[in-house]
Amino acid sequence: MSPLSVLQTYWHYGQFRPLQEDIIQSVLNGNDTLALLPTGGGKSLCFQVPTMVMAMHDDTPALCLVVTPLIALMKDQVENLKRRGIHAAAIYTGMSHDQQHVALDNCQFGPYHFLYVSPERLESEEFRKRLTQLPICLIAIDEAHCISQWGYDFRPSYLNIAAVRQLLPQVPVLALTATATPDVVKDITDKLSLQPDTPWNIFRQSFARTNLQYIVRYCEDTQDSSLPESKPYQLLHILRNVKGSAIVYVRNRKRAQELSEYINAQLPATATGNGNAVATFFHAGLSNSERNVRQEAWKHDSVRIIVATNAFGMGIDKPDVRLVIHYDLPDSIEAYFQEAGRAGRDGKTAYAVLLYAPSDKTKARKRVNDNYPTREFIEDVYHKTCDYFQIGEGSGLFHSFALHIDDLCRVMHLPLLQTYSALQILAQAGYIDFQDEQETSPRVQINVPRETLYDYSLSTEQDDLLNLLMRKHTGIFSELQYISLTPHNGGNAEEQHTHEILVALAQRGIITYVPRTVACLFTLTKERQAAIYLTQKVYDERLHIYAERLRAMVEYAEQKQFCRSQVLLSYFGESDAVACDSCDICRERKRVVTQ
Repeated sequence: MSPLSVLQTYWHYGQFRPLQEDIIQSVLNGNDTLALLPTGGGKSLCFQVPTMVMAMHDDTPALCLVVTPLIALMKDQVENLKRRGIHAAAIYTGMSHDQQHVALDNCQFGPYHFLYVSPERLESEEFRKRLTQLPICLIAIDEAHCISQWGYDFRPSYLNIAAVRQLLPQVPVLALTATATPDVVKDITDKLSLQPDTPWNIFRQSFARTNLQYIVRYCEDTQDSSLPESKPYQLLHILRNVKGSAIVYVRNRKRAQELSEYINAQLPATATGNGNAVATFFHAGLSNSERNVRQEAWKHDSVRIIVATNAFGMGIDKPDVRLVIHYDLPDSIEAYFQEAGRAGRDGKTAYAVLLYAPSDKTKARKRVNDNYPTREFIEDVYHKTCDYFQIGEGSGLFHSFALHIDDLCRVMHLPLLQTYSALQILAQAGYIDFQDEQETSPRVQINVPRETLYDYSLSTEQDDLLNLLMRKHTGIFSELQYISLTPHNGGNAEEQHTHEILVALAQRGIITYVPRTVACLFTLTKERQAAIYLTQKVYDERLHIYAERLRAMVEYAEQKQFCRSQVLLSYFGESDAVACDSCDICRERKRVVTQ
C-alpha cells in the first residue's frame, strides 16, 4: 500500500499536511530523519503511516519503537491506534513484570506494530536484550529536543537512545520536535548519529502561525483585582472578551487553584452553557484519576477554562483553543512558544497573551538562583536524601523510592524550590534518576514462605486474594510487585475493599503493602558516594544556558520595537520572516501611522 492509501484507509484523511509525505518517504527510504513541525503539525502520522506501509508490504513483521516521555500520551495514542484497528502496546512505570513480558511477547510474536516506551525504560539491560529480538523497523523519538544539552528541557535519560542505536544499527531513526534552535538541531543529529558524518534528512516547516496573534499586556505590580492595571483584572477582562476554550498557565500549584477559584467567583457559570463551573485547575500533584477527569471536562467543553502549570498540555489534541494566557513569565522562549502554540490548531484566529509586570524581571533573576543552587547545597541534598531513605554509603544501586519532596524538606530542614532543582541537577550529573510527580500503582510483597503461609488464620477473602496475587505475580515472594486493586473490574467499591484487606494483612506482617501514591520517583544510578563531583558541563554550562534562555524571554516581553512573531521565529533560526500585522507591536505601529 502507498502512504496515501494507508492514510485514507486507517485515518480517513484525504491528503497529507505540508511536509508529512516528504518525511514519510524519507523514512521509507531508510534515512535518518529529523522533522521540525509546529505544534499541531501532525507529527505522529510521520511515524505511524510509514510503519503501516512497511507492515502491509508482503505482510512483513514491522514494529515501530516510539520513545516518548509522557505516559498520558502513550496511553492516548495506543487507544487511538486500537480504535483504528491497529495493534499497539505501551510499557510504563506501574506495570508488573508479567504485564511487561506480555506486552513484549505480543510485539515479538503477535501482530503488533507500535511499542511506546519512556526513555528511562531504555536503561534496563533486560529490556535492551529483548529489543534485539523484536522486528523493529523504525525508531521514533518524540520531543527530540530533550536529548540536547542546549535544549530547554534536557533529560539525561534521552541519551540512552544512542546506546539503543548501537544495538539496532540498520534501523532508521525519525526524530520529531516542535521547538528547536539551530544549536539544538545540530546537537540532536550529533548525539543520535551512528557515525559522526552520517547524513540526516532534515525537514523544517516554518513555525509561523499566521492565525495566532501574540500579545504582551503590561501590568503593574499589584494583585488588587479592582485596579485595571493589575494582572487579575486584565485576566478577567481578556477572558470576558475572548470567547471559547482557554488555557491559563501559571508557575505553581497554589496559584493554579487560587486563580481557578477566583475565575469561578467572578465569571458566570452560564458561560459553559450547562451550569457547571467555568474553570478548573490542573497540576502534577493531582492523582491520575483527578487529572483525567479535569482534562476530559475541559476537552469536551464541560468547563471552558483550565488553569494549569506546565504539567498540562503535552499530547492534548484540542484544536479549538481560542486563547492561551501566561499569567507568569515562562522559563524560556521555547517553553512559551510550545505552550502558546496550543491555541488555534484548527487554523482559526486565536490569541497568545503574556501578562507582564516589572516584578517579573526581578523574579526571573531569583529563579536563576533557585534553579541552580550552589554545589555545596546540591551535595548536601544528595546526602540528606540518602539519609532520609536510610541508604548507606556504597549501597542502594538501582533502588527506587517514592519521594514526597515536601516531607523530605520538612524532615531534613531544606528549602523546597532549591531542593527540587538540586535533585534535577543530580539527575543530569548521573548520580540519580529523578522523575517528576506521578501516580504510582500499589505494590505488594508476601513476606512469609509459601509453605507456611497457610499456618496463619486467614479469612476466606484474605485467602482468595493471596491466591490470586500468587497466580498473577510469580515474583511476589522476592520483591514488591505492582498490582491492581480491582482484579475483577468491580470499580471503586471493590478497590476500597481490596485496599482494606491488604492493610489488614500488612498489619499482621504477612505482606508488605505500599498503597497507591502520588510522588516523585527517586532512584540511585550509582551506589551512594562519599562525595559527588559536578563537572563544568553539568553545572556551569547549564547555568549559563538557563540564564541566557530566561534573559531572552525577558527581552521578548520588554521589547516594544519588533513584531512579536518575527522575534520568536528569528530565535528559531527563521531570519526572513515577515511581520505578522496582528501582534500588539504591529497593531500599535498601524495605529500610529493612521493617526
